[in-house]
Amino acid sequence: MFRPIHLTFGALFICLMAIGANITAWFPFLAVPIGGTSVPLSLQTFFAILAGFILGRRLGTISMIVYTLIGIVGVPVFAGLKSGPMTILLPTGGFILSFIIIAYVVGRLNEKNHENKTRTYIYIALIGLFINYAFGVTYMYFSMKLVLEVDITYLLAWTSMIPFIIKDFSLTIVAALFMKKVDQVLPQTALVRQ
Repeated sequence: MFRPIHLTFGALFICLMAIGANITAWFPFLAVPIGGTSVPLSLQTFFAILAGFILGRRLGTISMIVYTLIGIVGVPVFAGLKSGPMTILLPTGGFILSFIIIAYVVGRLNEKNHENKTRTYIYIALIGLFINYAFGVTYMYFSMKLVLEVDITYLLAWTSMIPFIIKDFSLTIVAALFMKKVDQVLPQTALVRQ
């Protein structure tokens, strides 16, 4: 059963996801122009990985589900201050859904992590990054082809994501190093390892 501290940290990560999604609202220069449109950089992958690391698989997954549901019901927490059920059908919907999987998988792997070595944290975080892009880009490709009826190749979909992959790769390493420090300061906590 979750205690109030668990719910507080779960709510904190929901807020961090909303802030991370909309960082370009405060810093517009962080948007990348792609194909005549501007795509905002975000910190969502970073926070989804940290949610799995710090909250564990159960609470991390629940916090990402709640974040997604809050956006679906109309609170503008998705990138670009977007919300609503149609957002999930659009090209970025796969990335939003992948955050749930990331939190679960990263949390699960970290709960089994007894080595407390930097390379293990990096390995776990990179698995989260792989899930994010494998699911997100594939979903984006099909959404663009089937929903938006854009003539795009799968390779072009991946190529368009290169600036984001570079940014998220760097932030994934930062998340892993941050978690290593957290476990050194608060051994075996990861807040709610269950």
